Amino acid sequence: MNTHDLQKKLLAHLKSPALLLTAVAAALVTGAAATNWADALYILTGVEDSAIVLDGSQEVPDLSDHMVYVASGSQGYDISLDAKLEVTIHHNQETLSTVSRKESISALLDRMGISPSPLEMVAVDLSQQELTITVAEDITYYEETREAEAFQTVRVANPDLPKGTEQVVQTGKDGVRTSVYEVVWSNGNRISRQFVEELDSTAVDQIVEYGTAASTVTQSDRVTDIRKNADGSGTLVFASGNTLAFSQAKSMTATAYTAGHGGADYTTATGTLVDVGTVAVDKRVIPLGTRMYIVTNDGIVYGMSVARDTGVRGNKVDLYFNSYRECIEFGRRSCTVYILE
Repeated sequence: MNTHDLQKKLLAHLKSPALLLTAVAAALVTGAAATNWADALYILTGVEDSAIVLDGSQEVPDLSDHMVYVASGSQGYDISLDAKLEVTIHHNQETLSTVSRKESISALLDRMGISPSPLEMVAVDLSQQELTITVAEDITYYEETREAEAFQTVRVANPDLPKGTEQVVQTGKDGVRTSVYEVVWSNGNRISRQFVEELDSTAVDQIVEYGTAASTVTQSDRVTDIRKNADGSGTLVFASGNTLAFSQAKSMTATAYTAGHGGADYTTATGTLVDVGTVAVDKRVIPLGTRMYIVTNDGIVYGMSVARDTGVRGNKVDLYFNSYRECIEFGRRSCTVYILE
């Protein structure tokens, strides 16, 4: 990159509102005697995603729009100041205030009686109209960077979608995030650069809905949540993650029957063979062929069932069991019949 391009790039970033916080220069002064130019290593942060290090291998950019500029001399680099700038200096736990002349940082420090030791650094904060200079062996500052960020995919369960299907409801977009890093220098060396926080991001998550609506669930699967709508419909949520949508929940009385007892046959009114899950209903209350999920009010789960038989009247369901003993143990119980969609 040539000098002109570097200058344009640096100034464009320094004028950016998003980088208003960070324009910091750190200088390692290795000579005790002040000269027009400091024998120094300059690090300009807030310029790119990482700091620009001016180590003598390139021309330095002009910072005159920031009331200071970095220049190169025979012994290294220094920061030259405009006159009449308010300056605050922190050194050896003391705070000094002055007004700049048209001079370099080295000359200003010499005028204030400060001669940095070989291990001390000079950090110049250019983020405000006034200057803050810190002379110390350990320097910590915060750097804002803008970094490319890939979008994240967020998966959301949708009980209205059939299990095994999914759909993208929001397309993801890569973006740029603004992050804050803590940068620590000691004795002229960068010790660490650690992420502190993310201020904002323009990346847009991709949202994918996946279906949980099952046609059936196992007998061992248990309801963990019941989500009801204002119209009486809702969704049964199971421990497996499956869901069953119901159109209504009916409070009914449940009894039990088995083939060969009480006149019950092995064939239902719809022509199927009886088995667990077969329910006799009053077809005026529950139409034949209706799929149901039945739970007694005292916690017995009969589970998935279909209205295949008749022989009861009114608000009742007769549940098929494989043995007469099970029927006796079940007896008569209040239950909730979820009419499945």
